[in-house]
Amino acid sequence: MRDVNVGMVGLGTVGGSTLRILDENAAEIERKLGFRLRVRAASSLEIEARSERDGRLLTRVWQEVVEHPEVEIVVELIGGTTVAYEVIRSALERGRPVVTANKELLGLHGAELAQLAAEHNASLSMEASVGGGIPILQVLREGIAGDRIEALYGILNGTSNFILTEMEKSGAPLASILAEAQKRGYAEANPTADVEGYDARSKLAILTAFCFGVRVPTDAIFRQGITRLLPVDFQYAHRLGYTIRLLGAATPGPEGLGLYVRPVLVPQAAILSKVEGSYNAIWVKGAYGEDTLYYGRGAGRPTGVAVVSDIMRAARDLQHRSTLRAPAFSFWKLETVSRAGIESQMRPYFLRFLVADRVGIIAQLASVLAQEHISIDAILQEPCGEKENLPFVITVEPTSERAMTTALEKTHGLDFLREPPLALPMELALGG
Repeated sequence: MRDVNVGMVGLGTVGGSTLRILDENAAEIERKLGFRLRVRAASSLEIEARSERDGRLLTRVWQEVVEHPEVEIVVELIGGTTVAYEVIRSALERGRPVVTANKELLGLHGAELAQLAAEHNASLSMEASVGGGIPILQVLREGIAGDRIEALYGILNGTSNFILTEMEKSGAPLASILAEAQKRGYAEANPTADVEGYDARSKLAILTAFCFGVRVPTDAIFRQGITRLLPVDFQYAHRLGYTIRLLGAATPGPEGLGLYVRPVLVPQAAILSKVEGSYNAIWVKGAYGEDTLYYGRGAGRPTGVAVVSDIMRAARDLQHRSTLRAPAFSFWKLETVSRAGIESQMRPYFLRFLVADRVGIIAQLASVLAQEHISIDAILQEPCGEKENLPFVITVEPTSERAMTTALEKTHGLDFLREPPLALPMELALGG
């Protein structure tokens, strides 16, 4: 069979890893495909001057890659939502298959780009956008396509998971562990997307499309980051038989599908509680296939593997002229959901307070909770010498997110509170 030519836009961390795999593993890839993949053109702002080396165009101008007459598959790995959008749109309009790892762009414009791909008989592949090297999207689109997904819970951001598990093990504050994560290359210089849950939220929007056939605007998904967590929160969670993880979840509720990205209490017996360090894991509950779990690293070389695997799949389809063998997002048509709320979902909650100690605090808090018909389950207080900065925890019986939000708003202005209460749901559905 003839060679298939690839054009790459972006040679950063993921792009560089992808190019390295394509070059170093070329013989093995050829053995699997029956033909050779050849990177015919590549663009990056790190390239100093346009040149041709060993039959490969190197340029700073992405249009030269997308419009190159010999390029058949375009790989977008620059990230962001502006230039990357133009790259993908331009390639699809030319009928060229596109491979991308851009979760932020797909979360915002994925349905639009999938429709454009269909109109031009081109494929849009995105395995590397969620879970790094975990082939979760291929599993959802083809591996378990015969099932009906009922719920999904995932640890979708390796940086946050590293921070939380190190806090749990060492008892060190978040800031010092974040600095260590940056030193190791797990976290960016600006870690906001990771620690505030934006990265995981984009991934959840993509997973929701694959699992449920719905398009949800990313800003409609409830989001809460990990920056308010303290080491003492893990101590209290352990006393209750739980740990804390940043989860992305899509679960059914009385008002439809509920979506969130937030730190939650996970039972220590649950398999997601065992996921540590920079690993990702996604637990899927099917109506017929029941429980399946997908686990692996979420960054670096594994992401490059996912990109290369998508390129190989697109190349096979090109060779056999079957570019639309399966829809980009698993469903041929995505239903638009403008509201993805969790307000009516019922869960027990873990409430951590930081107070200036005085008489009557528990009575005042119990009164506020009672106004929203929230019943206290337990009160926990570890010994602490800081009476002006005293942490303690109240757990409550299952209540709705709506009632909990209202109750917390009513605590504003209580003069003994050193900061707003931290409310974390306790996810009993994760079992154990």
